[in-house]
Amino acid sequence: MGYLDGAARLLTTLVEGQEAAFDAAAEAIRRTISEDGLVYLFGTGHSHMLAEEGHFRAGGLACVVPVLSSAVMLHESAVASTALERVGGVADVVLSRYPIASRDVLVVFSTSGVNAAPVEAAKHGRAAGATVVAVTSKAYSRQAAAGRETLADVAPIVLDNRAPPGDASVTIAGAVRAGPLSTIAGAALLNALLVEASTRLAAEGVDPPVYVSANMPGAAARNAALMSRYRNRNPHL
Repeated sequence: MGYLDGAARLLTTLVEGQEAAFDAAAEAIRRTISEDGLVYLFGTGHSHMLAEEGHFRAGGLACVVPVLSSAVMLHESAVASTALERVGGVADVVLSRYPIASRDVLVVFSTSGVNAAPVEAAKHGRAAGATVVAVTSKAYSRQAAAGRETLADVAPIVLDNRAPPGDASVTIAGAVRAGPLSTIAGAALLNALLVEASTRLAAEGVDPPVYVSANMPGAAARNAALMSRYRNRNPHL
């Protein structure tokens, strides 16, 4: 149970020591929702799964828009996507179909934090005037940077997912390690932020745009209204 024990310890301490960054990110999302903006999620490689995690999710927010491009995802060619996420200029091309603006939030996920695409995505979001939140591993970035600019260097709000360098948490034999933690930590941080922002809105008397599972009473009408509100701004609905 070494992996599960490590994952449990990570989750229970994930926000400790970075409460201010978490608060700033949650408040940015609350403000974006109150201003009828969008929360964009960007990641390449396995990190793209965190963009999908927030999309059209029961208990998730309808204002979330995933940034999805097959070129930097894994399902068509993992080898090609691994190469492309390191190429300068790719992020701007991918993001060109998403009209990110000043009232929006862009959350960029990258555990290593050193590849060109997530670093340039953060810069793209800042240039558009959006609030940029990075979810990355500071320890991994420090080890992998080798003088390169990192995602944590360019994002104004940084949340550390605390994955170890190499994103493998359990020693199997010798130097061989397995058990990535970044997806668990990233999904936990994302959903914690969305819940906190929704809670703050509810406290103000605002009904947060939360999807209800299609199998629950009243879901059809609520979800239809939310999709009508956001469909023309989310190309993946």
